[in-house]
Amino acid sequence: MNPTTPILPPAMLGILGGGQLGRMFTVAAKTMGYRVTVLDPDPLAPAAAFADRHLCAPFDDSAALAELAKCAAVTTEFENVNADAMRMLARHTRVSPSGDCVAIAQNRIQEKAWIRKAGLQTAPYQAICKAEDITASSTDFLPGILKTATLGYDGKGQIRVTTLAELEAAFAAHGSVDCVLEKMVDLRAEISVVVCRLNTQEIRTFDPAENIHENGILAYSIIPARLPDSVQQQARAMACRLADELDYIGVLAVEMFVVGDNQELVVNEIAPRPHNSGHHTLDACCADQFQQQVRLMCGLPPAETRLLTPACMANILGDVWPKNGGEPNWQPLQTHSSVHLHLYGKAAARAGRKMGHFTVLAETADSALEAAQKLHQSL
Repeated sequence: MNPTTPILPPAMLGILGGGQLGRMFTVAAKTMGYRVTVLDPDPLAPAAAFADRHLCAPFDDSAALAELAKCAAVTTEFENVNADAMRMLARHTRVSPSGDCVAIAQNRIQEKAWIRKAGLQTAPYQAICKAEDITASSTDFLPGILKTATLGYDGKGQIRVTTLAELEAAFAAHGSVDCVLEKMVDLRAEISVVVCRLNTQEIRTFDPAENIHENGILAYSIIPARLPDSVQQQARAMACRLADELDYIGVLAVEMFVVGDNQELVVNEIAPRPHNSGHHTLDACCADQFQQQVRLMCGLPPAETRLLTPACMANILGDVWPKNGGEPNWQPLQTHSSVHLHLYGKAAARAGRKMGHFTVLAETADSALEAAQKLHQSL
């Protein structure tokens, strides 16, 4: 197939991963008239309930990948998928984002190098790949956070350090794997921009989301971010610049720190997929990030991203499930006229596990956040 020819319904689309992002992708694709094949080793994968076909096999299973390669196009819902498997699939079908982009997002050292290659700023950092890399000059990056270069998410694989001795102990605690020592910055806010890119001409961004984390996990996303328009426009431009540098096709989330009194923006990390902080788009925007994912993998230009109303997205973790069984009290959410509840269909609730989210629509970002916090306490 010509790589520029649009893929239209009822074509079969494939996705690596069947978690909540895969589930929401599948719903979007099915609504738009496509069929969906999901590859995920979990027999109870949330996306499987909606998919036309569930390949229940490991992500590197050659037979399953061969079946997935028969799809008209393939995407992914998470960055820790085997990048080589995506490169292999690209020899047989259209794949977005590319395996190369996914590989960059999998490794903080490569990721930060690409961010700087795009002419964008990161927090000061040092790559630490062996014990000998920890020297007196490492104090330039203290106090800091030692992050594993790979497999870290939701605050995992991160240890705060203030001295060389603590740094050495943290490196050992991480198993002496490749790490990044990132200097602590004067953090004033955290934001993210979801970019939807087909090419340099066809690129759009959703409004930046202001993110509040608790215990390393996203708790609330506030849209629009409570920052000056100039800062928000700069964030959009930076996200597009990075997507162009990567020649990215698909939905890309770019997380940034707002630093100091001057509200300087530095890029923290990227996610080569729809993002938790973009879930409000399901209820508050002209088109949502999963519809965009479908469009872009099919070679279609991104849809309008306009925000229709201020909103706040709140994550629902397994912590709110009763210890003695049963369900949380959904009534306050389900009876509120401005709240939209999304549950992910996961079989077992565990502390820290994302089980769902809800979005509050309101007249202002502040009132949306206030309502979301009160409603979350009622669960």
